[in-house]
Amino acid sequence: MNADSYAEAMYPKMKTWRRELHQFPETGWTEYVTTYRIYEILKELDFTLFTGKDAIHSSSRMGVPTQEELGEAVKRAKEAGADEAFLSKLEGGHTGVVAVLDTGKAGPHTALRFDIDALPIHEAEEAVHFPAEKGFSSSRKGAMHACAHDGHTAIGLATASFLSRHRQELKGKFTLLFQPAEEGSRGAKSMVDKGWLDDVDYFLGGHIGIEDLQIGQIAATADQFLATTKFDVRFHGKASHAGKRPEEGKNALLAAASCVQSLFAISPHSGGATRLNIGTLTAGSGRNIVPDHAIFTGETRGETNELNEYVFSEAKRIIHSSADLWQVEAELIEAGHGTAARCDDIFPELVSRAAKQSSFLTEVLPVIALGASEDVTHMINRVQEKGGKATYMIFGTPLKEGHHHPRFDFNEEVLKTGLLAFLTVLIYMQTNEKEWSE
Repeated sequence: MNADSYAEAMYPKMKTWRRELHQFPETGWTEYVTTYRIYEILKELDFTLFTGKDAIHSSSRMGVPTQEELGEAVKRAKEAGADEAFLSKLEGGHTGVVAVLDTGKAGPHTALRFDIDALPIHEAEEAVHFPAEKGFSSSRKGAMHACAHDGHTAIGLATASFLSRHRQELKGKFTLLFQPAEEGSRGAKSMVDKGWLDDVDYFLGGHIGIEDLQIGQIAATADQFLATTKFDVRFHGKASHAGKRPEEGKNALLAAASCVQSLFAISPHSGGATRLNIGTLTAGSGRNIVPDHAIFTGETRGETNELNEYVFSEAKRIIHSSADLWQVEAELIEAGHGTAARCDDIFPELVSRAAKQSSFLTEVLPVIALGASEDVTHMINRVQEKGGKATYMIFGTPLKEGHHHPRFDFNEEVLKTGLLAFLTVLIYMQTNEKEWSE
C-alpha cells in the first residue's frame, strides 16, 4: 500500500472532482446534486451506503431551509440526472452520505468525516481568481465553495477509493461521513445522534488551510475550537401609514436596529475570548409604511461552552428587552450550535510517525490554533465520551484570501497533502495497532 504513488495517480481525478463540485455549490440541507454525485461515485466501490433519514437524525437538524429552497434543490438534482427513487430519500433536505466498509476481520473501527456544503457568497469574477481563470467558477450566483469543502469531498472520495481497492489487506471497519450543513454548525449533530460515532475507536477529521502553511505541511491536531450558537431573530410589529397615522404603527425596523447596536455592547468576559456577529438584517416593505417586520441573523462564540452561553444569554436578554422597549413581539430561533472540544494527545506523535511513510509530507506540526467554530466538535466529543480517540488535522496551503472571502482559493496540490495525511495515518494504525490501542 504505497500512499505516495496512489496520491500521485489520484491527483488528476481529485482535481476533476474538486472543480466539478466547485462549479455547483449548494448550501446546507440543499446539497441534493452534491449528495447525488457522491453517491454515484461511491456505489461503484465496496461500501454499504446510507442516505436520507438512514444517515441523518431528522429531529436533530437545525436551520432547515424553506420549502421553496428545497424545491429548487430537487429541481436541480432532477436536471443533474437524479431519479425519483433517490430524491425521495432526500425529501425535506435529508442530504449527505454515510459509507461503511467492514472488512470482516478483527480490527479497530475508524471514522472519517468530510463536509460537503458551500456558502451563500457571490464568487469573485476577476480573471486573476484561479477558478475564473481556469473556467470552473460557481455556476450558481450567490453560492460559492469559499471554505474548501469541495476539496474535502474530493479527498474523501479518493480515500474511499483507496480503502475499497485495498480491502483485502485491511482489517476492522471504516465509516466515512460525507456531512451536510457544516456552515452554521447545523449538520454534525444530526449524524452523531444517528449513532454513527457510538462504537468508533479512532476518528479523523481535517481542514484545508486555516493557517498559511506550505504544501506538504500538516498539523496533527487543532485546538481553540470556539463554541457557538447561531440564531435568527424576527421582530413582529404593526404596519401603518407613515404620514397619516404614524402613531398607530409599531416599528419593527427600529426595534431591530437598536437591538443590533445593543448586542455589540455586550461586555467581554474575564474568563476568555468571546465573539458576537450580526450578519444580515432585512426589514420593512416600503418607504411610506411603518415597518411591521424585521429579521436579522447572528451568532455568538466563546472559548468555552460556558463563555458562549454567557454571550448568548446576554443576547437573549437584549433581544427581548428591545422588543418590550419598542412594543413589538420578538421571535428567537436557534439555527445552529457547536461546542468546544479537544483533540487527543496521542495524535501529534502518531501522525508524525505515520507521515514519515511519505516523501510528499514535509513537516508535521503538533498543533495549530483554530480560533474558529467547527461542528466536527460534536463528533470528537461523542467518540471520546464512548472511549475512542479523535483528532482534527490541518492541511497546509498558501492562501491569497482567507476563508469565506469571494476570492478564496487554494493550491490544488493540497489535495495530495490531505489525502496523504489520512492514508499514512490509516496505514500506520493498521500496521501498528497494538502500539496505539494500549
